[in-house]
Amino acid sequence: MKKSHSSVLVVEDDHDQVLIVRGFLSRLGLNLRFAPDAEQAMKMLEEDTPDLILSDINLPGMSGIDLLSTVRSRFPEVTVVMMTAFSSIDQAVSCIKLGADDYVTKPLHLLDLQGRMERALASRATRTRLQQLESQVRERHRFDRIIGQSAAMQRVFHIIERAAPSQATVLISGRTGTGKELVARALHYHSHRAGKAFVDINCGALPEQLVASELFGHQKGSFTGATEMKKGLLETAAGGTLFLDEVQSLKPDLQTMLLRTLQERTIRRVGGRENIDVDVRIIAATNRDITEAVRRGEFREDLYYRLNVVNVYLPELSERREDIPLLIESFLRQLAPENTACQFSSEALRRLQSYSWPGNIRELQNAVECALTIGRPPVLGLEDLPPHITGLTKVAGAERTGGPRTLDEVERVHILRVLDELGQNHTRAAEVLGIDRRTLYRKLDKYKIEYTE
Repeated sequence: MKKSHSSVLVVEDDHDQVLIVRGFLSRLGLNLRFAPDAEQAMKMLEEDTPDLILSDINLPGMSGIDLLSTVRSRFPEVTVVMMTAFSSIDQAVSCIKLGADDYVTKPLHLLDLQGRMERALASRATRTRLQQLESQVRERHRFDRIIGQSAAMQRVFHIIERAAPSQATVLISGRTGTGKELVARALHYHSHRAGKAFVDINCGALPEQLVASELFGHQKGSFTGATEMKKGLLETAAGGTLFLDEVQSLKPDLQTMLLRTLQERTIRRVGGRENIDVDVRIIAATNRDITEAVRRGEFREDLYYRLNVVNVYLPELSERREDIPLLIESFLRQLAPENTACQFSSEALRRLQSYSWPGNIRELQNAVECALTIGRPPVLGLEDLPPHITGLTKVAGAERTGGPRTLDEVERVHILRVLDELGQNHTRAAEVLGIDRRTLYRKLDKYKIEYTE
């Protein structure tokens, strides 16, 4: 038993047993209190809650079992160990079912009693810590932490609130940087699956030949390099949620496999012959107009309807400019040095609110972090913002009379400016833009921007 002065309330009406327990436990450095019956024990609990209750089952008046039931409902954090005669072992088992942490039999073996009390206290502490961590995780992903007072975001909050407790498949659509993963996590942590795993995969970031193995797993020897059996993410997420980001990137054969999983709730590992039941909720996300991909025959229509049971559209930041001050305030609180109050100058704020934000919320967060790094609190100025936002730098091939007009033109100019600012460092540019390198290279190809890997 740790010499941590744990407090123990012993509930026992047998005077001889009290003397034995007192003599032994007092030598372990415990704070001991004694009650002759359950009624007195309840009064003591109201005055000061102990770490552990050691109670006999057979007590005068209110039984030890009734005491256990009351303690479990009113003081769930307290560890409870029950004592019973060996002939009443069935009662002890009933106590375990009612929530007792352990039991000991009489006559007491004191070293066994010590061991069981130590294990019960350690187990209860572990469960309490896990509950605290789960509570922290849920708090971190509360959907009201997704910031926005605009009508568009209020609609998003309403859908999350209604859809989260259901088993419905959800499709989240929105441009890169709008917060799709944050919404997916909010849906998970407000569902009945919150205690299970949230597993995510970016379908567009993995080599095509690895996606099937990652999602569905593989059998040993099913392909070169498959030296052992591996479970896929659909199995890993059992009981929980699987988030498929950039789901539109899946090739036709994988679309077929995913459709089969959604229809039959089974999977088959790559190279396997057996169907494996899976209980997992699918949340998918796309940064493209997936209906256009369906129209062109690039994405299965039946899979689209399976995924799109509930649709959450995340507006671009330029569509909800009234939320920009709230987001800036939040990022300053998160990113500023501890105990440092920071704010932007009026000139910098005007620029932040008028900028087009092609990288959406992720780009705004990067801009605030940049200003905090370069500037000197408490007031951050226009000169502390990234040059491509302030317009204080020129990029070859990016100047246009009157500025860019279409969304593609805005994105092209933005990418050129970021690359120029970072000396053509593609890895860093992808981080600043809030995308992975593979996505960056696709955009460079799309806009016919020359580059060297």
